[in-house]
Amino acid sequence: MGKSILITGGARSGKSRLAERMTLGLGQPAVYIATAEAHDDEMAERIAQHQARRGPEWHTLAEPLDLVGALRNSDSDAPRLVDCLTLWLSNLMLGDHDWQTASDALAAAIPELSAPVVFVTNEVGAGIVPENALARAYRDAAGLVNQKIAAACDELWLCVAGHPIKVK
Repeated sequence: MGKSILITGGARSGKSRLAERMTLGLGQPAVYIATAEAHDDEMAERIAQHQARRGPEWHTLAEPLDLVGALRNSDSDAPRLVDCLTLWLSNLMLGDHDWQTASDALAAAIPELSAPVVFVTNEVGAGIVPENALARAYRDAAGLVNQKIAAACDELWLCVAGHPIKVK
Protein backbone atom coordinates (compact mmCIF):
# COMPACT_ATOMS: atom_id res chain seq x y z
CA MET A 1 0.00 0.00 0.00
CA GLY A 2 1.22 3.49 -0.84
CA LYS A 3 1.22 6.25 1.74
CA SER A 4 -2.09 8.10 2.00
CA ILE A 5 -2.55 11.57 3.48
CA LEU A 6 -5.65 13.72 4.01
CA ILE A 7 -5.23 17.48 4.46
CA THR A 8 -8.19 19.49 5.68
CA GLY A 9 -8.79 23.08 6.72
CA GLY A 10 -10.86 26.13 5.97
CA ALA A 11 -10.95 28.18 2.79
CA ARG A 12 -7.61 29.83 2.00
CA SER A 13 -5.92 28.05 4.93
CA GLY A 14 -2.94 26.90 2.85
CA LYS A 15 -4.12 23.31 2.31
CA SER A 16 -3.38 23.11 -1.41
CA ARG A 17 0.13 24.56 -1.12
CA LEU A 18 0.92 22.15 1.72
CA ALA A 19 -0.49 19.26 -0.31
CA GLU A 20 1.59 20.23 -3.35
CA ARG A 21 4.79 20.34 -1.25
CA MET A 22 3.99 17.02 0.43
CA THR A 23 3.15 15.31 -2.86
CA LEU A 24 6.34 16.47 -4.57
CA GLY A 25 8.25 15.33 -1.48
CA LEU A 26 6.96 11.81 -2.18
CA GLY A 27 8.42 11.80 -5.72
CA GLN A 28 8.54 13.56 -9.05
CA PRO A 29 6.94 13.84 -11.49
CA ALA A 30 3.57 13.90 -9.76
CA VAL A 31 -0.04 13.58 -10.92
CA TYR A 32 -2.54 16.31 -10.00
CA ILE A 33 -6.08 14.93 -10.07
CA ALA A 34 -8.32 17.98 -10.35
CA THR A 35 -11.99 17.67 -9.41
CA ALA A 36 -12.98 21.30 -10.07
CA GLU A 37 -15.09 22.32 -13.01
CA ALA A 38 -15.16 25.92 -14.25
CA HIS A 39 -18.88 26.71 -14.28
CA ASP A 40 -18.28 30.45 -13.88
CA ASP A 41 -15.54 33.07 -14.30
CA GLU A 42 -14.57 33.09 -10.62
CA MET A 43 -13.98 29.32 -10.58
CA ALA A 44 -12.10 29.51 -13.87
CA GLU A 45 -9.78 32.09 -12.27
CA ARG A 46 -9.21 29.87 -9.20
CA ILE A 47 -8.36 26.93 -11.44
CA ALA A 48 -5.98 29.12 -13.48
CA GLN A 49 -4.20 30.27 -10.30
CA HIS A 50 -3.69 26.69 -9.16
CA GLN A 51 -2.39 25.69 -12.61
CA ALA A 52 0.00 28.66 -12.77
CA ARG A 53 1.48 27.72 -9.38
CA ARG A 54 2.35 24.21 -10.53
CA GLY A 55 5.43 23.61 -12.59
CA PRO A 56 6.52 21.06 -15.18
CA GLU A 57 6.90 18.36 -12.52
CA TRP A 58 3.10 17.99 -12.54
CA HIS A 59 0.86 16.07 -14.93
CA THR A 60 -2.78 17.17 -14.57
CA LEU A 61 -5.67 14.77 -14.86
CA ALA A 62 -9.16 16.32 -14.71
CA GLU A 63 -11.69 13.99 -13.09
CA PRO A 64 -14.79 15.56 -11.55
CA LEU A 65 -16.62 12.31 -10.69
CA ASP A 66 -14.73 9.00 -10.99
CA LEU A 67 -11.97 9.40 -8.41
CA VAL A 68 -11.58 5.66 -7.83
CA GLY A 69 -11.08 5.14 -11.57
CA ALA A 70 -8.63 8.04 -11.80
CA LEU A 71 -6.62 6.73 -8.84
CA ARG A 72 -6.54 3.18 -10.18
CA ASN A 73 -5.62 4.31 -13.71
CA SER A 74 -2.78 6.51 -12.40
CA ASP A 75 -1.48 3.98 -9.86
CA SER A 76 2.13 3.67 -10.98
CA ASP A 77 5.21 5.06 -9.22
CA ALA A 78 4.16 8.71 -9.32
CA PRO A 79 2.53 10.24 -6.25
CA ARG A 80 -0.94 11.71 -6.79
CA LEU A 81 -2.65 14.77 -5.37
CA VAL A 82 -6.46 14.88 -5.36
CA ASP A 83 -7.68 18.48 -5.04
CA CYS A 84 -10.32 18.45 -3.71
CA LEU A 85 -12.78 16.05 -2.12
CA THR A 86 -15.36 18.71 -1.28
CA LEU A 87 -15.57 19.84 -4.91
CA TRP A 88 -15.86 16.17 -5.89
CA LEU A 89 -18.72 15.83 -3.39
CA SER A 90 -20.42 18.93 -4.86
CA ASN A 91 -20.15 17.42 -8.34
CA LEU A 92 -21.69 14.17 -7.12
CA MET A 93 -24.52 15.82 -5.20
CA LEU A 94 -25.41 18.35 -7.90
CA GLY A 95 -25.32 15.61 -10.54
CA ASP A 96 -27.67 13.49 -8.43
CA HIS A 97 -25.08 10.72 -8.03
CA ASP A 98 -24.95 8.44 -4.99
CA TRP A 99 -22.23 10.22 -2.98
CA GLN A 100 -22.42 7.69 -0.13
CA THR A 101 -21.63 4.73 -2.39
CA ALA A 102 -18.92 6.75 -4.16
CA SER A 103 -17.25 7.75 -0.88
CA ASP A 104 -17.45 4.16 0.43
CA ALA A 105 -15.76 2.98 -2.77
CA LEU A 106 -13.06 5.63 -2.43
CA ALA A 107 -12.35 4.71 1.19
CA ALA A 108 -12.19 1.03 0.26
CA ALA A 109 -9.81 1.72 -2.65
CA ILE A 110 -7.24 3.71 -0.65
CA PRO A 111 -5.55 0.71 1.04
CA GLU A 112 -5.35 -1.06 -2.35
CA LEU A 113 -3.30 1.71 -4.02
CA SER A 114 0.43 1.15 -4.47
CA ALA A 115 1.54 4.74 -5.22
CA PRO A 116 1.21 7.53 -2.63
CA VAL A 117 -1.82 9.80 -2.67
CA VAL A 118 -2.53 13.11 -0.94
CA PHE A 119 -6.14 14.29 -0.64
CA VAL A 120 -7.26 17.87 0.00
CA THR A 121 -10.64 18.60 1.53
CA ASN A 122 -12.40 21.51 3.19
CA GLU A 123 -13.53 21.61 6.77
CA VAL A 124 -16.99 23.08 6.22
CA GLY A 125 -18.70 22.18 9.49
CA ALA A 126 -16.95 24.64 11.78
CA GLY A 127 -19.14 27.64 10.92
CA ILE A 128 -22.75 28.59 11.36
CA VAL A 129 -25.65 26.29 10.49
CA PRO A 130 -26.56 27.02 6.86
CA GLU A 131 -29.90 28.64 6.10
CA ASN A 132 -31.08 26.25 3.39
CA ALA A 133 -31.61 22.50 3.25
CA LEU A 134 -29.17 21.83 0.37
CA ALA A 135 -26.35 23.65 2.16
CA ARG A 136 -27.08 21.74 5.39
CA ALA A 137 -27.13 18.43 3.49
CA TYR A 138 -23.82 19.33 1.84
CA ARG A 139 -22.21 20.32 5.15
CA ASP A 140 -23.31 17.05 6.74
CA ALA A 141 -22.21 14.97 3.74
CA ALA A 142 -18.79 16.68 3.69
CA GLY A 143 -18.31 15.87 7.36
CA LEU A 144 -19.17 12.21 6.77
CA VAL A 145 -16.94 11.94 3.69
CA ASN A 146 -14.05 13.57 5.56
CA GLN A 147 -14.43 11.15 8.48
CA LYS A 148 -14.52 8.16 6.12
CA ILE A 149 -11.45 9.21 4.13
CA ALA A 150 -9.52 10.27 7.25
CA ALA A 151 -10.09 6.79 8.72
CA ALA A 152 -8.75 5.18 5.53
CA CYS A 153 -5.64 7.40 5.31
CA ASP A 154 -2.32 6.92 7.09
CA GLU A 155 -1.99 10.59 8.01
CA LEU A 156 -4.36 13.47 8.70
CA TRP A 157 -3.29 17.12 8.69
CA LEU A 158 -5.22 20.27 9.61
CA CYS A 159 -4.09 23.52 8.02
CA VAL A 160 -4.90 26.70 9.94
CA ALA A 161 -3.86 30.15 8.65
CA GLY A 162 -1.05 28.61 6.64
CA HIS A 163 0.23 26.47 9.51
CA PRO A 164 -0.11 22.68 9.31
CA ILE A 165 -0.89 20.58 12.38
CA LYS A 166 -0.47 16.80 12.23
CA VAL A 167 -3.60 15.19 13.70
CA LYS A 168 -2.87 11.53 12.90
